[in-house]
Amino acid sequence: MSQPIFTSQSLSTNTPFFSKNRYFNSNFKPTTQPKNGNLASFKKSVLKNNCFKVKCALSVEKEVGNSGNGAVDNGEKSYYDAIVIGSGIGGLVAGTQLAVKGANVLVLEKYIIPGGSSGFYERDGYTFDVGSSVMFGFSDKGNLNLITQALAAVGCEMQVIPDPTTVHFHLPNNLSVRVHREYSDFIEELISKFPHEKEGINKFYSECWKIFNALNSLELKSLEEPLYLFGQFFQKPLECLTLAYYLPQNAGNIARKFIKDPEVLSFIDAECFIVSTVNALQTPMINASMVLCDRHFGGINYPVGGVGGIAKSLAKGLIDQGSNILYRANVTNIILEHGKAVGVKLSDGREFFSKTIISNATRWDTFGKLLKKQDLPKEEENFQRVYVKAPSFLSIHMGVKADVLPPDTDCHHFVLENGWDSLEEPYGSIFLSIPTILDSSLAPEGRHILHIFTTSCMEDWKGLPQKEYEAKKELVADVIISRLEKKLFPGLKASIVFKEIGTPKTHRRYLARDNGTYGPMPRTIPKGLLGMPFNTTAVDGLYCVGDSCFPGQGLEKKSPILDAVLLRLLGWFRTLA
Repeated sequence: MSQPIFTSQSLSTNTPFFSKNRYFNSNFKPTTQPKNGNLASFKKSVLKNNCFKVKCALSVEKEVGNSGNGAVDNGEKSYYDAIVIGSGIGGLVAGTQLAVKGANVLVLEKYIIPGGSSGFYERDGYTFDVGSSVMFGFSDKGNLNLITQALAAVGCEMQVIPDPTTVHFHLPNNLSVRVHREYSDFIEELISKFPHEKEGINKFYSECWKIFNALNSLELKSLEEPLYLFGQFFQKPLECLTLAYYLPQNAGNIARKFIKDPEVLSFIDAECFIVSTVNALQTPMINASMVLCDRHFGGINYPVGGVGGIAKSLAKGLIDQGSNILYRANVTNIILEHGKAVGVKLSDGREFFSKTIISNATRWDTFGKLLKKQDLPKEEENFQRVYVKAPSFLSIHMGVKADVLPPDTDCHHFVLENGWDSLEEPYGSIFLSIPTILDSSLAPEGRHILHIFTTSCMEDWKGLPQKEYEAKKELVADVIISRLEKKLFPGLKASIVFKEIGTPKTHRRYLARDNGTYGPMPRTIPKGLLGMPFNTTAVDGLYCVGDSCFPGQGLEKKSPILDAVLLRLLGWFRTLA
């Protein structure tokens, strides 16, 4: 759910369960999914055909050193065409898109490897995804296969394994729904649970497809580029008008036009919650439609070797293009001169300067930490009045004995067993990812990875002495694991051979996210996407990408006068939210 000149954003959603990364084109062909539904035989076929091959992935064992072509610190002022703060997917795509067009880019990363919340870490023979393992944008068709396109831009491609089931819902009243890769199979299963709402279900998801098809027919760039907007409107007026109509609308309002059964509406709330950590009434219809349809159109495809391979490949591609990435580089300040962003300062005192600064930090970290409060533009004050920080997560990474999982276990699960009212409550619902169902190479033989996460607030973890903090982590994790043991996997606790628990404090420390947040959440019911800030900011020379920005795939400054007029017009529209 993320641009100066030619940049792009990650469009990650607010939850690490789904990553809606939208990027740029490739000739990649995904491995076909199993036709007979037999996942075990399908995996054997994949191994036999040697599909487990990743091209252009940077090998990272424990740590990546400072990388690039040429020194980034020569004791004098270092100047670049663009500096990117953070090597999350949004920052890496922004950096690589600039680099392939000849810009000299410096990416600054606080941690020791790239990827941010789309990164990885290794422990005891396991390769764990930090965040999402439900990946969009890895197909070979349409205009929304933007991960594939981003990798292709720097000469990379990755082999992937199709996931036959996007997510298996385990909901109140013993409602179980699998979101199959094939749309017809999903709709058939959902209608079988609610036959009296057949017409309403078909109509709601048809509205989603109408929006998705409009998006998928356009060359996706930025709403902040007037020549692009005019060109697309004259080429595809009906599609543009469709998107304009739905821009200020939310999924919950559309659903209520067609559906009356409160349990079906609650199911759609759950569908939207795993996209945005809010219910359908607060989820923009355009965001919901993209996810709810692309999982069938392009499908969910897991990258062989883990999600971290995307960031590793992009980082290598950046370096191959002659630009640089500097690790252990903690940016503490954006340097302003006469109101223009001209450089950054690191915690060790080093300073780097450039024509353009791109922040892949959250909006709150950018405006409030990297820029001081006295430099906070009015637009950002307005945004922070309309939106609050989405909650963070308690995450549990586990290695378990493989035989605890039934043979037909799906890769991704969503568990909400204690009533619909607890959907948005901290610890109310549980996300579960088992990537070794698709790629067994991520764990030692005879083991599976379970990545469990549930919403949690920073306030629950503040001010605790270290011993109490560690004890609370174990206690809360034990309750979550017990729920999964009771609902899905009897004997789960006894099968655990590795366990590591992260809290909002962990997310804040390693991912530099204010309070561990995963983006903005509306205080009330929003006007669709209208209130979200764009990639251009009120600070000259400063742009933002990532999960707290309006969707955008690239901004190319061609007409300063038209750009200024359009930005003022769009700014006025946003005040309507």
